[in-house]
Amino acid sequence: MKLGVFLSHETACDVAQEAERLGYGMALVPEGFRSDAPTVLGAVAAHTRRIALASGVMQVPARTPVMTALTAATLDGLSGGRFRLGLGVSNPDVSLGWYGAPFNEPLSRLREYVAVVRTALQGEPVRHSGRHYRLPPEGTEEAAHLAAAPVRADLPIYLAGVRPGSLRLAAEIADGWVGVFSSPERIARSLTHVREVRGDLDGFEVVPSVPIAVADDLEQAADTLRGYYAKFIGLGAKERGIYFALATDMGFGEDAEEIHARYAAGDRMGAVRAVPFAFMDRTALIGPVSRIAPRIAEYAAVGVTTLGLTVLSRTLEGQLAVVRAAAEATAGMAALADQRAGRSGGE
Repeated sequence: MKLGVFLSHETACDVAQEAERLGYGMALVPEGFRSDAPTVLGAVAAHTRRIALASGVMQVPARTPVMTALTAATLDGLSGGRFRLGLGVSNPDVSLGWYGAPFNEPLSRLREYVAVVRTALQGEPVRHSGRHYRLPPEGTEEAAHLAAAPVRADLPIYLAGVRPGSLRLAAEIADGWVGVFSSPERIARSLTHVREVRGDLDGFEVVPSVPIAVADDLEQAADTLRGYYAKFIGLGAKERGIYFALATDMGFGEDAEEIHARYAAGDRMGAVRAVPFAFMDRTALIGPVSRIAPRIAEYAAVGVTTLGLTVLSRTLEGQLAVVRAAAEATAGMAALADQRAGRSGGE
């Protein structure tokens, strides 16, 4: 298992360079409240040389599939073939409220979207007659055809998702899965749906987004994460909220109700205080290196290929410290595993 890091746009280049120096396998850029992904990825591509780059994730309702393919091909070319395209359908409130895009039948829409993207990346004229996308539309002769040949026609595509249908779709049409609010136990259960389709995980990238806060004081560390959890659990209408449903499914329904109610009422600080430590501790890395290291090993054991660390420190210095601490924790676990293997081989 390799480490990955989700970047913040203000510090992206510095953190990506340090992650690359430390041997991280991937740098990912989220998209939403604070920045788009492609702009930041272009800057990071210019400041790094080896680390893989990924959108984590670009929002499907925000772009047509042909524009997404053009963006992906451009980023792949600028980075020398290091780009992976992460896509997500977002949620109903964001899709409609931000982009005016319908959210009906999100999985069938995503299936067609990926098909169009792949056709465009292969350098073929884009002709698609589906329920959601008809390209070119009737009466129009001009089909999209990327003039600049992409670096890789088989550019990897990862899909974000939390429900069984999303996971099975990722297994069927994508090269990887991006998870969120993911405990090792939940990942293990989620990957059963991937195996139903693929049989095994060979060649399939598993990239959960895992918040991390490093400090000797557990409550102090947890406090840096509470705003992140409150924002996502409180997002939109609770009956349509993906993250609200996740928290509920994991046994924190009453807490999710309070968080959402306070967030909807404008009591953001109250919502933050209502996030339970137990929920964060199951889905994040919290505490000193000695506590984080065995948790990282748990993620590796269930099939994670790249552990995507969501670093929420407000300062560049704090973010760099967390990135270094995670590398230290991973190196420590590898050394311990080697020692155990050596003892076992000598017995």
